[in-house]
Amino acid sequence: MRITHGFRSLGTPHAVTIGNFDGLHLGHKAMLTRLQNVARTRGLPSCVLSFEPHPREFFAPDQAPARLSSLREKAECLQRLGVDRLHVFRFDRAFSSLSAEAFIEQVLGHTLQARYVLVGDDFRYGARRAGDFALLKQAGESLGFDAEFLPTVEVAGERASSTLVRQALAAGELEHAARLLGQPYSISGRVVHGDKLGRDIGFPTANIQLKHNRPPLMGIFAVELCGLNGAPLPGVASLGRRPTVKGADAVPVLEVHLFDFDADIYGRRVRVDFLHKLRDEEKYPDLDTLIAQIHRDVDNAKHFLKQRHA
Repeated sequence: MRITHGFRSLGTPHAVTIGNFDGLHLGHKAMLTRLQNVARTRGLPSCVLSFEPHPREFFAPDQAPARLSSLREKAECLQRLGVDRLHVFRFDRAFSSLSAEAFIEQVLGHTLQARYVLVGDDFRYGARRAGDFALLKQAGESLGFDAEFLPTVEVAGERASSTLVRQALAAGELEHAARLLGQPYSISGRVVHGDKLGRDIGFPTANIQLKHNRPPLMGIFAVELCGLNGAPLPGVASLGRRPTVKGADAVPVLEVHLFDFDADIYGRRVRVDFLHKLRDEEKYPDLDTLIAQIHRDVDNAKHFLKQRHA
């Protein structure tokens, strides 16, 4: 998959879909399936048009929702799903000021050379979100592209959306989030050096680098770690501020203790699949109390994972 940026013309016609695609839930995947089917039929490469940062992060950074995926995680997922190109526009003051007509002409027409454009049924674009599907379809008739919208995708009677995934994760309902995503929620990153406290107390951990300081879930989890050229490795993960050893304002850290594993994996890029929430973070009076709780967490995670694979 190719990743391109900015207003420079791609010089090749594309079949395009547009959105933030945060988390890539089943609604997004239905969009991509439709896009790729049309692209193959018409002999066009498929292209996802997305934005960085998320528009809500630009307009109201303190009120923006937690990210479900970084740009790199999004790109990795799109590549696995067979998308030919990810084109990213930097969402800044100038881009947000484009009129709906200018967005169509400069972005879809000049830059992406769109011949087919697929959007969600609630898609809005241009300054003050003035553009709608009717304008998109009308403009396509003069610029030479067909426009189509995909109706809402429901999962067990619920509208598949990034908002609903965030709500499920924040509530610790990982199985609910997995149904909406079509797979367990995951975080990918490089294994980096930490403060080695886990090793000192008998529970060595892999510290996974986080790209954002506001993860959509916090707590202690049964997990599997993928990406080490073999079967997924079972473990227990802590994602949070570690209140027993750090202050309440500490930056969140993702630490994974792998069962029966002892190898140097610093620098490796891995994926952590969150399968079940065991509990919330707690502040304990001393390290001995914390260690006793970690033993219980390990036992509970092993029990869950054994039952899951039974």
